[in-house]
Amino acid sequence: MAAQALSLLREVSRLEAPLEELRALQSVLQSVPLSELREQAAELRLGPLFSLLNENHREQTTLCVSILERLLQALEPVHVARNLRVDLQRGLTHPNDSVKILTLSQVGRIVENSDAVTEILNNAELLKQIVYCIGGENLSVAKAAIKSLSRISLTQAGLEALFESNLLDDLKSVMETNDIVRYRVYELIVEISSVSPESLNYCTTSGLVTQLLRELTGEDVLVRATCIEMVTSLAYTHHGRQYLAQEGVIDQISNIIVGADSDPFSSFYLPGFVKFFGNLAIMDSPQQICERYPVFVEKVFEMTESQDPTMIGVAVDTIGILGSNVEGKQVLQKTGTRFERLLMRIGYQAKNASTELKTRCLDAISSLFYLPAEQQTDDLLRMTESWFSSLSRDPMELFRGISTQPFFELHCAALKVFTAIANQPWAQKLMFNSPGFVEYVMDRSVERDRASKDAKYELVKALANSKTIAEIFGNPNYLRLRTYLSEGPYYVKPISTTAVEGAE
Repeated sequence: MAAQALSLLREVSRLEAPLEELRALQSVLQSVPLSELREQAAELRLGPLFSLLNENHREQTTLCVSILERLLQALEPVHVARNLRVDLQRGLTHPNDSVKILTLSQVGRIVENSDAVTEILNNAELLKQIVYCIGGENLSVAKAAIKSLSRISLTQAGLEALFESNLLDDLKSVMETNDIVRYRVYELIVEISSVSPESLNYCTTSGLVTQLLRELTGEDVLVRATCIEMVTSLAYTHHGRQYLAQEGVIDQISNIIVGADSDPFSSFYLPGFVKFFGNLAIMDSPQQICERYPVFVEKVFEMTESQDPTMIGVAVDTIGILGSNVEGKQVLQKTGTRFERLLMRIGYQAKNASTELKTRCLDAISSLFYLPAEQQTDDLLRMTESWFSSLSRDPMELFRGISTQPFFELHCAALKVFTAIANQPWAQKLMFNSPGFVEYVMDRSVERDRASKDAKYELVKALANSKTIAEIFGNPNYLRLRTYLSEGPYYVKPISTTAVEGAE
């Protein structure tokens, strides 16, 4: 098969319009194992195929791209980088996006290879073309270019190539294409900045991080909304948060939230700003962030009372993030009756909102109420029990009702709530005393799809592994849980058949 492919490849190189041969080659290659092609790698002459890409013939280009995708996989990245340099450069300027994507996929292979990446770093023209691909209309091309440049920047030599040469001017020139392209460059800069303090230093010295932060705190509300997402990504790293704090950016974001009440367009950017603080709190210290920026907590509580589902959703997500660890739970507990009222509103939305908002409420409740066994103290257990009773008049009935709805997202989300509280003795007592609940847990016929079966299994596992379950549920039920657990999530009880004499 490989020999036949090589023969067709040689035939292609001799013809001016080899459509039939290209179709035959494409067909043959589909059945040639990659291992066979690699054995013949030294015989592969791809120049003619690349030359055919330069002709303005759509089917010919499509066939060549398909064939090259297969053949190039057989070549080592170092070989591609050294021997196909000119072809790669031409590919990045080709008018057909499929050719650019093919070329960038090879660049991606090269930059992942420590021996081959040097070849690209020494090829200033190729690097320039990769940068200019960020400015193209095709998003897949731009994303592939960003990914390659981000990978190149993982080395010292890559950082120097990008930020200490004419390439930086090219990057700034590309940014001027339009708003969308400018944000793509910011995305690249944030990706690079997130790697290490040294990478961040290169990016700040370039002036591009400063430019991003200036836009974040500028007057254009739509630009703010886009920039806060990138700044939030930077804040996921410790050195990124340190930089933002030192530059006063976190204080500026807090001040913008303070002034949001008097801004009729604040709904455009407020959700992103609140998410920023929610992530900041959980990555650092919920107590410190909430004490230093009280406007954040105030705004979250305020947003839960909004009539706008978008605002409610962001507030609920943020409460879930904030209350996902013990310190965050204690911060919320300190707000006293305000938090009890907030829980009541979340319980109301979990019952009455749209399916999407219901699911987000249930996810937040799961996060708020989960308490690992090793962190369970009498005070914390009393707290979660009190919170549970604040959700509605009969929370068990509320979640049982949601779990029987014919939407698997809601069904699974309700099971997650039960799983979150399953290792807490007060919840086990509620479950045991709730009519039919134990049977509902053991009944495999309720769950029809894989996700629901997995969610039910997690609930059974949480119950069965609890040290207090045998005492509260009783030994027979405990043994049933252990049996369910050992049988796995997808067990189907065999149907017994009785043979009848004389039956056909």
